[in-house]
Amino acid sequence: MESNQIDRLGDALPTAPLAGDALADSLSEDLARAGQQEVSQVPAGVEAGGDLEEERVKDEIDIQIDLLNDPDWVVRREAVITLGEMGDERCVAPLAKALRDGDWQVREVAVEAMGQVGSPAVETLLKLLRDWEVRKYAILSLGKIRDERVLAPLMLQLRNDEFKDDAIMALVELGEPAIPLLVTALRDKDEQVRKSAVLALGRIKNDQAIAPLIEMLEDADWFTRLTAAAALESIGDERGRHAITPLLKDPDMVVRMRVERILAKWKKQPISQSATA
Repeated sequence: MESNQIDRLGDALPTAPLAGDALADSLSEDLARAGQQEVSQVPAGVEAGGDLEEERVKDEIDIQIDLLNDPDWVVRREAVITLGEMGDERCVAPLAKALRDGDWQVREVAVEAMGQVGSPAVETLLKLLRDWEVRKYAILSLGKIRDERVLAPLMLQLRNDEFKDDAIMALVELGEPAIPLLVTALRDKDEQVRKSAVLALGRIKNDQAIAPLIEMLEDADWFTRLTAAAALESIGDERGRHAITPLLKDPDMVVRMRVERILAKWKKQPISQSATA
């Protein structure tokens, strides 16, 4: 057959897609439909990676909360630690429950965990102060949170014989933010409050307390004078050395003996010109 006849024959044949092209088109359509189905199955409101991460965190919190019911205290303790590290406000309620745990080691880490959550835990902890059974742990937890709302409630606990030592520990841990209220408490009518404030200021070791503590060396109560001298020793400022020297002639023998020991010890170590917090 001549070439021009072959060309005419090719033009006369119907045009149809090759089998390979048809298969490719079919696969593309299937993939498109599958993609649409996956999109339609994404939960409403979950539109970005951040939302998916939030859902994952919620799931993890739920897992750890469930573990708080485990009979093994080690498991409960680890769950409490994990919830604290998350630092999410949704962890506050389960951690508050952990403050009542039957094992002291779980309660101990629950205090730390509440501190890690921080300000979102304050309101719950303030409410727990009304509960005698958990008040100790609520006080210690508040001492780990730098929030002005915790100061007045902790100062109030200095009037409580049973929990004043816990309150002192909490205020010392807060450190410098507690100093103004503690200095004011040095003039309180309640002798116990004055003594507690002296102890706390001595442990905080901030030079803002030096002048107020020197004034306390003239307090009518011998134990307050003694405690003030010890607090000045703890701060380690040279002004304290000069201030307590007159107590070598204090009318109370216990004060005189303690001051003698303080001054003897002081001579063996360098005195800083200005203490720091």
